[in-house]
Amino acid sequence: MKRSKQSAASELFAALYPSLAGWCRRLVDDDGTAHEIASEAFARLWARWAAVEEPRAFLYVTAANLVRDQWRKLERERRAMRQVTAQAALDADRHGESAEAAVPVRLLVQSLPERLRTPVLLYYYADLPIREVALHMGRKEGTVRADLHAARELLRARLGGHLDHTH
Repeated sequence: MKRSKQSAASELFAALYPSLAGWCRRLVDDDGTAHEIASEAFARLWARWAAVEEPRAFLYVTAANLVRDQWRKLERERRAMRQVTAQAALDADRHGESAEAAVPVRLLVQSLPERLRTPVLLYYYADLPIREVALHMGRKEGTVRADLHAARELLRARLGGHLDHTH
């Protein structure tokens, strides 16, 4: 980036980042996520700096799209948590345990080995197709399918019940 463009970019960042991050904060209700979204919007702007005629509009449209992606991700997590919580409550009821004894799915997913956790996060939480998960991880599609199956079986065993096959 030439010195004048770099100076203009720095001025734009100083002028707009606080308000963009604040706007994102109101939409996602989390400081860290808001700053990540605002930073990503600026990174995308820098990548297209020469082609963007209205940087402020570009930033807000990009941030709005990233916020929407965040909302979708949270909704997928909420749906998965509702399913697992309902199933865990049913299983706990059958076994005479309290529903509070059920372990949250997030902790179970975090406890998976990395080789199983990554495809679970990409496929179920990021909603990427198996083909893209395989490309991202540098694995064959069949290996990703096998890892997802192994992860589901491990989670099923840890939950002591049956997981619904929604994907």
